[in-house]
Amino acid sequence: MAFLGASRRALPPPAVSPSSWPSPCSRRPRAAPRPRPLSSSARPDARPDPRSPQEPVEAAGPQPRLALTYDGGILVVDAEDGEVLADEPVDGFTRLSPAGDGRHLFVSGPGGFTALDLGSWTEAHGDHGHSYAGTPRLTTYTVEAEAPGHVVPHAGGVTLFDDGTGRYQTLDLEDRGDLDDRRPRLRSGAVPRAHHGLAVELDARTVLHTVGDERSRDGVRVVDASGAVLTESRDCPGIHGETFAGEVAVLGCEDGVLLVEQDRIRKVDSPDRYGRIGNQAGHERSAYVLGDYKSDPEAELERPTRVSVVDTRDASLRLVDLPASYSFRSLGRTPGGDGLVLGTDGALHVIDVRGAQVRRSVPVTQPWREPTDWQEPRPTLFVAGDRAYVTEPAGQELHVVDLGTLEVVATHALPQTPNELSGTAG
Repeated sequence: MAFLGASRRALPPPAVSPSSWPSPCSRRPRAAPRPRPLSSSARPDARPDPRSPQEPVEAAGPQPRLALTYDGGILVVDAEDGEVLADEPVDGFTRLSPAGDGRHLFVSGPGGFTALDLGSWTEAHGDHGHSYAGTPRLTTYTVEAEAPGHVVPHAGGVTLFDDGTGRYQTLDLEDRGDLDDRRPRLRSGAVPRAHHGLAVELDARTVLHTVGDERSRDGVRVVDASGAVLTESRDCPGIHGETFAGEVAVLGCEDGVLLVEQDRIRKVDSPDRYGRIGNQAGHERSAYVLGDYKSDPEAELERPTRVSVVDTRDASLRLVDLPASYSFRSLGRTPGGDGLVLGTDGALHVIDVRGAQVRRSVPVTQPWREPTDWQEPRPTLFVAGDRAYVTEPAGQELHVVDLGTLEVVATHALPQTPNELSGTAG
């Protein structure tokens, strides 16, 4: 597919009225980091983008694609050969979050969450699937938010949380349709006080959301469709980040994690008085959750050398020592459920979550050091199918690791210095 160019532009204005990405947030109570404002050289009355995107057509098989942000825009590349399929020039710092439908990502920026259509997906059909591929593009579909925060996909829907207002909005994406055409209906609610938090629909009748305010966050609440509280816990100081182990929601605290399963909440304590878990990687078929682990409450930027493994069945927590530190963009899972940690030693470490130990390590990048500014580029890990994708900003490269053989099978040159990384399995 040919390279697509575009004039520089800002994210589209909100087109929808109201009805964890990973983050390095520190322990100190403060307002959530805000994306730097996006700007554009285009006039407010500029004409719509004249490009005519290729309509999706059936493909011979899945077409995995990756999106990478850079200082000035977003690249979409073919995950197999590294070919640049689209370049969406956008001013300012942007973040990427999977929508959960295997086709779209949400781009967070001033004004809200804008859908990025990667243009490829596969629909299950009995014992086989039908794959489709078309032109990737930044859509005009934007769910408005004052300060866009966490995006949490679960159970066929995705919930978008506004840190500025405390409002959350959920849309269904099960049919993988074109969002510009379909404009799905939004279901909305709000937490009592705005804070850097999250929300997610556990099912059609219940919503889980965090509890806090501008100064602090300390718990979680499960409410029904009317807003009535079904259960809650205020035993999670600095609550941050979420993932799922099957149907169990796992939320990080400064002293452990909370496990939420419908109207049941359990606390798992860290072995240290301050043992912060704020970024987690779950797996739909595994009871184990991989998390980061920080134990220095005074550190401005702690460079941890341990990760946590939580067993959601017996609410236990174990720590795994690593030969190097890592960043908040370093965690992932293999198709079989093992943990993955991209270390500052340049190696991808495979964690046996059952035994809570490093199983194997494979060199991928040159050794690196986590930058102090959380918005600065650093090597980043993303997993899709049986491939792990690792960026190396210093060399403007994208490495591909076969998770079956644990070998680097390809390295692609990139035209820009990559920052955030996400994608779909196609």
